[in-house]
Amino acid sequence: MRALVYYVAATLDGFIAGPGGEFDFLPVPEDITADTLEVLPETVPTHVRAALGLPDRPNQRFDTALMGRGTYEPALREGVTSPYAHLRQIVFSRTLAGEDPAVQIIGDRPPAEVVRELKQQDGADIWLVGGGKLAAALLDEIDELIVKRSPRVACAGIPLFDGEFTPTAFVPVATKEFASGITRTTYVRER
Repeated sequence: MRALVYYVAATLDGFIAGPGGEFDFLPVPEDITADTLEVLPETVPTHVRAALGLPDRPNQRFDTALMGRGTYEPALREGVTSPYAHLRQIVFSRTLAGEDPAVQIIGDRPPAEVVRELKQQDGADIWLVGGGKLAAALLDEIDELIVKRSPRVACAGIPLFDGEFTPTAFVPVATKEFASGITRTTYVRER
């Protein structure tokens, strides 16, 4: 069965974006870029892959990207309607209309129901790109967390999970430290 993996960058205090959705305060140093291009190149947006000379690099783990409206909108503001054209793209939003036929907008179904259906289909794992409200709605379906923790504190913003109080146990299984001070920790759901 396919796994749902929440792969995301966060601050020390657990924020994935600022109060206005800004994320430019989370650095992407060279060591993180090099590692991402080697381990999970499909998590680099299509237009950035092309700029880096990697448009034909095969996906390593994911074939589907799930986004909330707030995660998808920064690309739209830049005129990019299909940020992960090399993946199946699903955006959960009750307010967006279809900007691009390559992006499926789902507004009338619970995200967990959609993910349970996706997990039953053939394919690679499913990447939960963000955001915090969608992650909270999908908490019961998340099989693995991969958090790139930046040595910064934001004090406010969009948390990793933005929902009701729901204590849920995950077990750390691997951590990689980078010279830039960022750590990438992989957690699996405690069974």
